[in-house]
Amino acid sequence: MSYIKRNLENVVRQVTREYPVLLVTGPRQVGKTTMLQKLMEGTERGYVTLDDLNERNIAKTDPELFLQLHKPPVLIDEVQYAPELFTYIKINVDKNHEPGAFWLTGSQVFKLMQGVQESLAGRVAVLSLTSLSQAEISGRTMKPFTVDLEDLNERQKEREQADTREIFERIYQGSMPAIVSGINSNSQLFYSSYLSTYIERDVRELSDAIDSLK
Repeated sequence: MSYIKRNLENVVRQVTREYPVLLVTGPRQVGKTTMLQKLMEGTERGYVTLDDLNERNIAKTDPELFLQLHKPPVLIDEVQYAPELFTYIKINVDKNHEPGAFWLTGSQVFKLMQGVQESLAGRVAVLSLTSLSQAEISGRTMKPFTVDLEDLNERQKEREQADTREIFERIYQGSMPAIVSGINSNSQLFYSSYLSTYIERDVRELSDAIDSLK
């Protein structure tokens, strides 16, 4: 299945040249890891995911060793599972001052941002990725919205017009990459499974985290 280009890619390239740490947040399955892995092709950047329980255990119990095993430049996926890493990332960043050293992704923003704000303030660029825009689905570049009539007419020329039925079909189908790309053909099954396996679990974990703060 062909890769769907994301409009956030240029911003990622820019902040990688300017910040030692890049954090891409957003809901699960919107393509955070896919986009970053596409951008790291042909580079020396390593990859590790904390969905791997062995890697997660090392990151939590011995974060210094973890960063010795996975030296920057590195992409660390689902970093919220090991907030212990943030202090050691800060130490590495302050010592080496290397732009683009760490790419991080995270889905549980509440737990994630607490650690980021405490340890990486001023060192991290935080970007948010959502599901596909209509411009991305049609292979176009998304531009900032304007009320200028000339700009709107130019934008209209770049788009294929859709009738009411097509618009409702787009709304009903949604814009998650797995649906748009055709990996999953049944949108009802996809979203019901998404609700059961991701949202309910994350809400439950978030509730536990809030309770612990009382």
